[in-house]
Amino acid sequence: MSGMKIGELARCAGVTIKAVRYYESLGLVTPRRLANGYRDYTEDDARLVREIRTLSSLGIPVERTRPFLACLAAGRQHADDCPESLAGYREAVDELTERIEALTARRAVLMQHLRQAAYRNSGVPLPGGEEREGREEHEGHEEREEHEEYGEHPMSDLHRLPENLPVPEDDGAADHLPGLKVPRIELPSTTGEKVGIHTLGTGRTVVYVYPLTGRPDADLSHGWDAIPGARGCTAEACDFRDHHHELLAAGAQGVFGLSSQDTAYQREVVERLRLPFAMLSDPRLSLAAALDLPTFTFDGATLFKRLTLVIRDEAIEHVFYPVFPPNEHARQVLAWLRDNPAE
Repeated sequence: MSGMKIGELARCAGVTIKAVRYYESLGLVTPRRLANGYRDYTEDDARLVREIRTLSSLGIPVERTRPFLACLAAGRQHADDCPESLAGYREAVDELTERIEALTARRAVLMQHLRQAAYRNSGVPLPGGEEREGREEHEGHEEREEHEEYGEHPMSDLHRLPENLPVPEDDGAADHLPGLKVPRIELPSTTGEKVGIHTLGTGRTVVYVYPLTGRPDADLSHGWDAIPGARGCTAEACDFRDHHHELLAAGAQGVFGLSSQDTAYQREVVERLRLPFAMLSDPRLSLAAALDLPTFTFDGATLFKRLTLVIRDEAIEHVFYPVFPPNEHARQVLAWLRDNPAE
């Protein structure tokens, strides 16, 4: 095609008229002039403009497209068939690498500031930080003293439940569980060991199952609070922490938390909240599959619905479902243990 005007060239090459004029001002495109002074563009000019557009979309500045255009002008089939073009690619890659490294470093600093501020304002120690000094002083204290200590901390939003949370309804999804034998499943624990659900012993063990716990430095996903029974995992863990000694005194030989989150994530929660019990990780929801436990889907992930199992002699003795409010649930379990002493 020949004899194109600037508007036709722009449409053909997929750019604006202003862009074509800019390329001309740089000497990248040099149309011939007709007798009447109008510019006359050819298909070769359109090919050059299309090449400039393509290279620009890759992040190569317009001024540095000259080697590629020269390669086409030399009769090569492709603009990057020449050594100079390859050098242009390498230069662009090196610059992007430098920018990525600089942005990555900036992001790391911002994340550090975010974590420090979030954990500082939540009143809990930053994992691995100096704020954890003196933690050993609290270990071995009586539960009453530990509870008073935690009560002195200013709590973050994760610890407090928003008002007017939707109350979960009993949909009957756990009615079949009492009396069932527990499956032969081993799950990784935050202690570094594997715990067999079927080897918890002959006494009572409390396993509270929860969807997921948040962190002070990460916002809760939009819509989470609107799901009945979803919000409150941190508050529930703290309630079991604060009443752990009483639960044991009332006949529970052990307490475990269980979710589909990985062990590394759970270990941070155990350390941050100073939980006196271990968490079990079930990322494949194997316990849900074996016992037909209720689950729900959020953001493309399948999560456990909140419930608590009292396991005794390798069987489920009692089930709490639905659980609400989660920040008082350990006390609900404690009341049941006291009202139903083991023979």
